[in-house]
Amino acid sequence: MTDRRQIPEFNPQGPQLVYVAVADHIAARIAAGELAAGARLPAERDLAKEYGVAYLTVRRAAGVLRERGLILTVHGKGTFVVDPLPTGEGPEQV
Repeated sequence: MTDRRQIPEFNPQGPQLVYVAVADHIAARIAAGELAAGARLPAERDLAKEYGVAYLTVRRAAGVLRERGLILTVHGKGTFVVDPLPTGEGPEQV
């Protein structure tokens, strides 16, 4: 169900802030279905290692994704992709 061709390569070069680039890339992964509705996101430190950034950068990116209504953090449980996804997100709308 995941179409990797829909997910742009993560490339934080250029004028975009790195945390926004991380948030946009994770949002693209959600839209492509790689991170399904209800799925738990990896820990911030694991995502930081995956993206090659500081974990505080990932934490700030998570804040952007929360503002966009794409993720929800439950204290003591983790961070999850919202279920259902907001209108206009997800593989069926792409």
